[in-house]
Amino acid sequence: MKDYAALMIATALFAFLSPGLLIQLPGKHKPVDFLNMKTSVASMLLHTVIYGLLLILFLVVLDVHLYA
Repeated sequence: MKDYAALMIATALFAFLSPGLLIQLPGKHKPVDFLNMKTSVASMLLHTVIYGLLLILFLVVLDVHLYA
């Protein structure tokens, strides 16, 4: 049996946390921008930190598994 949870979680988080896709923290002119499809270096760094923390939460702390 193979565990696909890590792959699925990492892919989903990467897609949803891409700066500007759904949300951008910090935004260009506001603290939070929605669906603007633009990005900045500060936004990329903050989204990287959030991505890493959520990945640690799901894979290490919650120990999520999905076997197929």
